[in-house]
Order: sequence, then C-alpha cells, then structure tokens
Amino acid sequence: MDGVGRVDERRGRLTRDGIRIHEPADFEGMRRAGRVVAGILDAIIPHVHPGQTTGAIDRLITEMVQAAGATSATIGYKGYRHASCISVNHVVCHGIPGDKVLKDGDILNIDVTVIVDGWYGDSSRMYVAGTPSRKAERLCQVTYDALMRGIEAARPGNTFGDIGAAIQAHVEANRMSVVRDFCGHGLGRVFHAPPNVLHYGRPGTGPRLEEGMFFTIEPMVNLGRPETKILSDDWTAVTRDKSLSAQYEHSIGITATGCEIFTLSPAGRFHPTWG
Repeated sequence: MDGVGRVDERRGRLTRDGIRIHEPADFEGMRRAGRVVAGILDAIIPHVHPGQTTGAIDRLITEMVQAAGATSATIGYKGYRHASCISVNHVVCHGIPGDKVLKDGDILNIDVTVIVDGWYGDSSRMYVAGTPSRKAERLCQVTYDALMRGIEAARPGNTFGDIGAAIQAHVEANRMSVVRDFCGHGLGRVFHAPPNVLHYGRPGTGPRLEEGMFFTIEPMVNLGRPETKILSDDWTAVTRDKSLSAQYEHSIGITATGCEIFTLSPAGRFHPTWG
C-alpha cells in the first residue's frame, strides 16, 4: 500500500524509499546536536581573517568540539583526519585544512559535523577573510537565499523535487549555476542516509515529504558553470572553470506544518555580513 514503510531495529519506520520517519521524541536529540555545531560555527567567526591558516582554524574547531563534550563525525570518516572541511574560493566542498594562508577577500565555507548523545549535527556556512569583492558578496547572498527557498518548500505534502526546483529557479534567475555532483542527505543517528537531497529538479517529483524526516539541505552554487572535478587528494572538489563557489547547509526536520531548522546560529551570525 502507498505510504506504508517497513520497520527495522531502530526506532521509527522506513518509507518504501528507505527514508526514516523519526518519532516526535527524536527531535530533541537533533536540537541538542544542532545547537552544538551551530555554536561552534559562531565561535570560529573571529578567527577567520587574513593571515590565518585553514589548519589553525581546524585545530580550534577540534578543541571546541572536545570542549562541548561532543565527538567529531569526520575525524576517521573514510580516513579523513580533520574536524572540519574548509573550502576556499573556487573549492566547492571537502577542502582539507592545512597550511593555506587566507588573504584579504577570500571567501570560505566551513563545514562541521558533531555527534551528541548519538545524534548528528551537520551544518556549514560562508565566512569572509577581510572584505569580500562585490561578486563574492553577491554569490554568498544568492546561495543563502537559495537555501532558504529550499527550506520554505520543505513541508509535508511537498516533494523533494519541489525543494530542488525552488533552489535551482532562484540560482539560475541570478545567472549562477547549481552544482549537480553533490547533494544533501538524510541523517539522525547516522551520518548519511536516504534520501539524496538534490538542489535542482522538477516540482512534484521525487519522494513525498512526511513529518519525522530528518535531512540536510546544502546547495553549492558557482559563479560560472556547474561542473566540478576532484583533486588528487581524493577529497577536494573544485570548479572546473575556477569560478568562485559558495555553500550553506542546515539540518532540518519535517514537522506537521512545515520544518524545524536544527542548526540555527545562536548569535544570528549564519551569514558573513550579519553583525
């Protein structure tokens, strides 16, 4: 029958698309994890400046994760050794922290995932070292607005295609492109789970959203073309045309009337030009 899922050993049920429907009590676990990761992303703001290295930022994040009593989800994940991914300028995602020194005007995405009492909090946002160029500032704004358009479409009865279509329409109306090679994902008591949350698509397509679904929305937007390539380290993804790229990510849960954002900035600093 339509809408009837299967049950496995963890709480909740799975839809026929393999998407977990969580119980109401599970929302509190995601709130705790989301608050921790959002607080860390707030706390790192004053440490992003010209002359700073991405490796130094990652070491501070590692200390913050430990101080919060949380566990890094990325250290040891498929051999990865860092508590964050830091993607600068034309790096789309999965940038590895290291000796790179930030210059005035660099834009960077910092992506952090923590585990708190078994629940995963996953978020990323844009930062600026110094003063951004006008085109970089506009890219960040369009990407942020695209994320929020996608979140507005995340409500029961809509489909995942509605989310992707809302993001794609806004990005392309501003003559930028949506990266196709990476997507959002389900999460909860696991790091990655169904569904794949595409940031492009057609309205009315894909699985239908139901109360209790947890997933990330994390559009990557390029000033140039959407194509990417992976560098020889097997992690770092860059734009093929070397155009600037930006990304914002929230973890959300579908509620009876819309969605709850688990990773809101406690200080209201999710956008690099706010306050």
